[in-house]
Amino acid sequence: MIRRLWPLVAAAIALGVDAYVLAGVLPEIADSLATTVAAVGLGVTAFTAAYALAGPLLSGTLIRGSTAGALLIALGVFNLGNLVTAVAPGIEVFLASRVITGAGAGVLTAVATAAAAAMAADHERGRAMAMVTFGLSTGTVAGVPVGMVIGHQLNWRWTMGLVVAVGLLGMGALAARARTIPALPASRGPAFTVLRSSRTLSGVTAAFLLGVASLGLYTYLLPMAEARGLEGWGFALVWAWGIGGVAGSALIGRPLDAHGPRALLLVLPAGLLASFAALWIFTSPAVWLVAAACWGAVGWASVPTLQQALTGDRPEQAMPVVAFQMAAMYLGSAAGAAAGSALLAGHVDPGDLPVWALVPAAVALLLTGRLAIAGPRPRVRRGVTPLVCHEAGGGGLSGG
Repeated sequence: MIRRLWPLVAAAIALGVDAYVLAGVLPEIADSLATTVAAVGLGVTAFTAAYALAGPLLSGTLIRGSTAGALLIALGVFNLGNLVTAVAPGIEVFLASRVITGAGAGVLTAVATAAAAAMAADHERGRAMAMVTFGLSTGTVAGVPVGMVIGHQLNWRWTMGLVVAVGLLGMGALAARARTIPALPASRGPAFTVLRSSRTLSGVTAAFLLGVASLGLYTYLLPMAEARGLEGWGFALVWAWGIGGVAGSALIGRPLDAHGPRALLLVLPAGLLASFAALWIFTSPAVWLVAAACWGAVGWASVPTLQQALTGDRPEQAMPVVAFQMAAMYLGSAAGAAAGSALLAGHVDPGDLPVWALVPAAVALLLTGRLAIAGPRPRVRRGVTPLVCHEAGGGGLSGG
């Protein structure tokens, strides 16, 4: 299965690099474009808004030609946007380029995840969707530090050149294996109809809240550590979070396929709560390293878990559901970062941000717990096929 999915994983890595790489070179971009860091930071807002709209609205239309064609178009738009970012002469072109990039990324994530699930046997769907998340987390973990080094040593435009190069490699991989990517069923009616299901709406809300808590708080990991007297551990903590995220997304697939998502819908948000509590209570470097790794692992592992829970009983709607889930997660990330900024502006100690993150994480746990309890127990098929999770009723779950 993994060999069939590697072009989709390569495309996801490109997206993972791009999603956060600009955060490490904002001052350099601001100086180069003769503007402020705050103005450049609007690029994140532009990317996120375009991502949230394009995924649900455009994915269904693009796949009507072919799935491979939709992926190549999305990745082409994504690469074009990043290329324009790299050569942007001013802030206006820069912000417009982030809209283009976000639109391509939104469609790419939704179609790639649904295609990965369609390429796998029923008892491997969890691993297939987790592989796309693995690509996202790997791109974030490996690409962002490398991009920062390139930006600081050379120029931020070379950082964006790295993103374009990774994107072109992903596009080549998709083109080479285009015939192996199956057609996806077109959605019946507008994509927004999937939100009529209370389960799906609850899952998308949980995705937003987990994005607020996990990815939003990650923005402030370094000032949090400094406030707790751990300023010398910042680099190690960033890597602990990242390695945890890669491990979590890589390893969650087999438990999902073997046991279904129900228990994990409770365990993963609870692990996030425990991690935040440890960061708030303790100041030991060892505790912080373990908590950061756990935080990264459960945060990224929750993405395919909610995807499997939401689409396991209706794979034909995987693409619009995943589109809304991922849009909600990225919107939550932006909202969490904005909330953290507002709290710091209100003179909240950075070391106390984890306790604030407990609030959205706790509400997310209530929602995922409700989804887990309401769902039927998975059926275990003994023998060659490990387990297929079938959820009864109309509607699915989603979240990130």
